[in-house]
Amino acid sequence: MRLAIIIINYRTPKLVIDCLASLQTEIEVGRDAVAIVDNASADDSIAQIEGSIAENGWSQWVKVIASPVNGGFSAGNNLGIAALTADAYLLLNSDTIVRPGAIAKLLVAKDDHPEAGIIGPRLEWLDGTPQRSCFRYHSPIGEFIDAAATGPITKLLEKYEVSLPVADAPIEPDWISFACVLIRREVIERVGSMDEGYFMYFDDTDYCRRVRRAGWKILHYPYARVVHLRGGSSSVKSAIATRKRPPAYLYASRSRYYRKFYGAPGLWMANLFWLAGRSVSLVRELAGNRQSHISEQAARDIWTNWRNPLQSSSLSVKKSQIETNER
Repeated sequence: MRLAIIIINYRTPKLVIDCLASLQTEIEVGRDAVAIVDNASADDSIAQIEGSIAENGWSQWVKVIASPVNGGFSAGNNLGIAALTADAYLLLNSDTIVRPGAIAKLLVAKDDHPEAGIIGPRLEWLDGTPQRSCFRYHSPIGEFIDAAATGPITKLLEKYEVSLPVADAPIEPDWISFACVLIRREVIERVGSMDEGYFMYFDDTDYCRRVRRAGWKILHYPYARVVHLRGGSSSVKSAIATRKRPPAYLYASRSRYYRKFYGAPGLWMANLFWLAGRSVSLVRELAGNRQSHISEQAARDIWTNWRNPLQSSSLSVKKSQIETNER
């Protein structure tokens, strides 16, 4: 098989169906296949999706896999990957719409750039406006920048800022958004599956670090374009933007990431740098009578799982916290 596409569903059947509709002219039946992994939605998602597959005649290239548990983003994708054997795997959010020619261009990039283990397209809004989808690694200094949220500090330390500007030509960032990524089979065979200790978030950063350590590069290929609705499949970004409290699994994943790649001192340093940055932004907000740019509980939440950060973040996830399994 040339390409296996994995789409995770958790109570977003209408988004999945729209995503499938955008794929029907982009794949080659007999060479490509799609696996929809339902992460124990416990609603009528499977019935809706299977009904649409039958109605549209997609059964030759789409199958639904029902997971008995909701293990999160990594677990769902690992289940889908294990179910199909292909030369490459495309992990695709349910809240994406594939632009015409995008998959063909990603496959061309795969052939033209054998050094690239993971390849991501340009992510954009429906109107074509590009989104930031390329990043530097999260680091303690990056935590200080984010918490300070102050222009002069961001400018001074810009080489540590996590988010990179939109690029119109191919670049090799530290990591890219896993809303849509092409991964070579050889990468999975050598590096292994995604870390299921993350319920959601930081799993993409983690995997890109592991892939780069194994000798491959991460490639952003903007000539392939995919619409990412953002917020349709996850409420975390909208919660952050509106200063609401993000779910605990975000902070649990953050703790796991820092402990795993920076050690116990690195996790402490990340939190202390965050607190230092928050002190800067708090003074600025009080002096200017401005509203806080983060939730009131953030200073406490960053310590989530600090005693045992390598504990699986999915162990403490409550159903009430989960809306979808995507970013």
